[in-house]
Amino acid sequence: MSSGVRVAAVGDVHVDRDVVGRYRPALEELGDKADVLLLAGDLTRHGTADEAHCVAEEFGNLAVPVVAVLGNHDYHSDEVHLVTKILEDGGITVLEQSSTVLDVRGTRLGIAGAKGFGGGFAGKCASEFGEPETKAFIHHTRDVSNGLAAALQAVECDVRVALMHYSPVPDTLVGEPLEIYPFLGSYLLAQAVDSAPTALAVHGHAHAGTERGATPGGVKVRNVAHPVIKQAYNVYELTP
Repeated sequence: MSSGVRVAAVGDVHVDRDVVGRYRPALEELGDKADVLLLAGDLTRHGTADEAHCVAEEFGNLAVPVVAVLGNHDYHSDEVHLVTKILEDGGITVLEQSSTVLDVRGTRLGIAGAKGFGGGFAGKCASEFGEPETKAFIHHTRDVSNGLAAALQAVECDVRVALMHYSPVPDTLVGEPLEIYPFLGSYLLAQAVDSAPTALAVHGHAHAGTERGATPGGVKVRNVAHPVIKQAYNVYELTP
């Protein structure tokens, strides 16, 4: 048996009633392949309570713990608190600038999560300058990134994972139009990831992107959006 921690992850599953049952056959086998399942946002199509119930039905009551962050689609209907409650009532831990610790065969796996936000990447990014709308946009990104950094730094664990919806690096966006990079992620998220000894960062959001990348500090970044990985989940093995 492997001595590492096996992290399964997928994002952008966009569950509604017509999707229920699509992922479940593969999920039923998850206990033999992974120790935890991470959901990297955009769990629903429009962020409604009905869709959240469908997500809980599809991804709840698995053989391994399920930890999620929300994505922009999950915010669309302004029912975030209700969506979160439904998911948590279904046994799914939802993080937002917060963390959780799981015991995996004596290894403490720490997961810190935040939705993230856009803004762009070093040398090609917006700044907190000019109109109040622009300043508010980047201020939100900075607040969320600082919250993720604080959660990563505070969690006491043996192996640390960062879970986001938006991307921390441009590497995993390759394949998307360059014009929309600023709406797909921010370098501030990479700074957050690099602020603590993090073994892996996973995100979704970029459906036409690329799976593999790395932060400036060398942390492995994986884009696990379902249209990218093209399966129910990918598994990444981490060594304490």
